[in-house]
Amino acid sequence: MLFQLAWKNTWRNKVRSLLVLGSVMIGLWVGAFIMAYAFGAIDQRLEDAVSSEVSHFQVHHPEFKKDNEAIYHVPQGAVLLQDLREDARVESVTARIVTFGVVASAITSTGAKFLGVLPDSEDKVTSLKSKLEQGAYFDVDDKNKVIIGQKLADKLGVKLRSKIVLSFQDLDRNIASGAFRIIGLYKTYNSTYDELNVFVKYGDLADLLEMEEGYHEIAAMANDPDSIDSITEELSILYTGALIEDWKEISPELGLMVESLDQYMVIFLIIILLALSFGIINTMLMAVLERTREIGMLMAIGMNKWRVFAMIGLETVYLVVTASPLGLLLAYFSISYLGTKGIDLSSFYDESYAAIGFQTTIYPKLDTISYWQILLLVVITAVLASLYPAWTAIRLDPVKAIRKI
Repeated sequence: MLFQLAWKNTWRNKVRSLLVLGSVMIGLWVGAFIMAYAFGAIDQRLEDAVSSEVSHFQVHHPEFKKDNEAIYHVPQGAVLLQDLREDARVESVTARIVTFGVVASAITSTGAKFLGVLPDSEDKVTSLKSKLEQGAYFDVDDKNKVIIGQKLADKLGVKLRSKIVLSFQDLDRNIASGAFRIIGLYKTYNSTYDELNVFVKYGDLADLLEMEEGYHEIAAMANDPDSIDSITEELSILYTGALIEDWKEISPELGLMVESLDQYMVIFLIIILLALSFGIINTMLMAVLERTREIGMLMAIGMNKWRVFAMIGLETVYLVVTASPLGLLLAYFSISYLGTKGIDLSSFYDESYAAIGFQTTIYPKLDTISYWQILLLVVITAVLASLYPAWTAIRLDPVKAIRKI
């Protein structure tokens, strides 16, 4: 009887109940959608950064990360590179010469990072060839050819087949320079990366550095991301003189962004739930005040306070439990649709998104367990929100309540 009575009371004022249902539905839909948007954006940024910029893990000389000087190459680099190529857990691996200097055109100059790459293995790790907007990738017979970012080309005022000059310190700390012809322009989702990184062939940069052998950086992608820790731990034991870091250590801001996302989403969801709880409390308090005489009559004819308390609580839970699945279904269908089609923000945030490495088309995503977690939190919120209105109801004096006009 108590359950039936609570259900009927819920719909006695249909307009008010529907407003509460609508607010809960919209609140859940907005909350779930923003969570999905954030998770989708972060996952895309992480995937782009790992596949194009930092890879799953890298190997350097410990002093190279501090000073970026050409004399610090990876200890036993050739042996380590061969071991990684033969490791079944490693999907792809490449080695590079890395140095910093100035790139100059006939118009202007700017600082840049020069990477002497092994073309075939570099493409397997970073997919550089697929990111070319114009031109061609390195050929076997290419000599003194360079691939730069479209952003850097715009800054230097150059185009395909233009010549640029790379200047940097060689192993003896003397200034070395070389003229290179642009054969390709690449573009990633990170304009800062495009403006900084210049790719040349390993042999061309090694000749200018007067570096006979060795690598400054070895980068690898694992078949299974869960195996990264075990691979790096084993390599650290075998090659004690090398600095081996995973993507979180190479790019701490990415690791922090991923680790803090869950905390941010919890805080955001709590704010949504608090807003919903205030609306629920206000609605139920109004319902209690409107039914003061009725509640007093029920208590006068023998309904004890705990039954009154349960009745008000059930009314609140009914409202929320009815609205929650509808709100989550709305969120599920919208997230599923936009997760496939994507949200194109290029007309609004093209440059600002690219400056921090985010794509302008975001694909929202939310795993199944998150929907259940949201539903559980909403039900808990409804129960807590019902406590004060129910407590207000059982504190009524039946005699005074009946006489109230």
